[in-house]
Amino acid sequence: MKYDAEVRISLKKGMLNPEASTTQRALALLGYEVEGTATIKIIKFTLEEENEKLAMEEVDDMCQRLLCNPVIHDYEINITPSDA
Repeated sequence: MKYDAEVRISLKKGMLNPEASTTQRALALLGYEVEGTATIKIIKFTLEEENEKLAMEEVDDMCQRLLCNPVIHDYEINITPSDA
């Protein structure tokens, strides 16, 4: 069965996020006062697996081995049956 996977990757709390800091400063220069700015990366793909549990395990392995650095990143995986 095919599954759609979405992986949301963010920096762990306490990690410096220069992209978010720059965005927040740029917004302030434009007159927008915001706080708590953060950035995330979203990776989406479709995979084939026997069931949802195995799909989740495979995507988790992908995250651990390639998609993120578990030392500095948190990640969230969402698996849904594919319509394709």
